Amino acid sequence: QVQLTESGGGQVQAGGSLRLSCEASGRDFGGNAAAWFRQSPGKEREFVATINWNGAYLRYADSVRGRFTISRDNHQNTLALQMDNLKPEDTAMYYCAARAHYTEIVGGMDERNYAYWGQGTQVTVSS
Repeated sequence: QVQLTESGGGQVQAGGSLRLSCEASGRDFGGNAAAWFRQSPGKEREFVATINWNGAYLRYADSVRGRFTISRDNHQNTLALQMDNLKPEDTAMYYCAARAHYTEIVGGMDERNYAYWGQGTQVTVSS
């Protein structure tokens, strides 16, 4: 079992930056792929970025590539999302997620492949 807790959300002006963190408890986090998703009001949850178990492979949604950076520290059991040059359309609840018994990013854009989810942290970007 893995429990995930996000932090770092807040309100920022367009062009600003935020760094989201996800703290994992449970010994299964370090050996599995993880990801960030987001959901805006009235929209379905969408993929943002995924990372394999050791950080060697990454994948981003087209909408955030070049602005967001996903990373992890398996010694600290944390997942992070550095968000730069934020836009109003980035406003959403952001969720971290972890897979169970799977190390790589294949299929990582599909939320159905994730077994563990955090409660989310709100990001609001004003114009």
